[in-house]
Amino acid sequence: MLRSIPFIILLVAIIPITRAIVGTSVGTTAAIVPLVAYAAPYVARLVENSLLEVEPGILEAADAMGASKVQVITKFILPEAMGSLILTITTVTIGLVGATAMAGAIGAGGIGDVALTYGYQRFDNMTMLITVVLLVLIVQAVQTSGNYFSRKARRR
Repeated sequence: MLRSIPFIILLVAIIPITRAIVGTSVGTTAAIVPLVAYAAPYVARLVENSLLEVEPGILEAADAMGASKVQVITKFILPEAMGSLILTITTVTIGLVGATAMAGAIGAGGIGDVALTYGYQRFDNMTMLITVVLLVLIVQAVQTSGNYFSRKARRR
């Protein structure tokens, strides 16, 4: 259910919960609660998908060898799913970069706050352009790193 709510709406909708948990509804600390509420369902779903990609034959082989449940997870499932899990972490990180930029709307600081305060509210197009370019560069760096490490993990 939480995955269907746009982050900016979730950010505002759970202000009472945020205030109850951290004592404030503005600032960096206040942004943590909605960021966790936003990211947790995505992480859970993407990790589930990554783990479901493991071939059933690998699990059967582990069972045939008499592996314990802990061994099945640590020696068979996780190594087999590692490349996909790295891409999952990459996707979630990119989503959080976008979400933290939106968290600037509640004074959480960062690039989003600069874009809103100096770029949008003061009609400073150069500041908006610079913040957009920075966000694109950050996302591209994260994606490139994730792809690299995923390829390395899949080659093992």
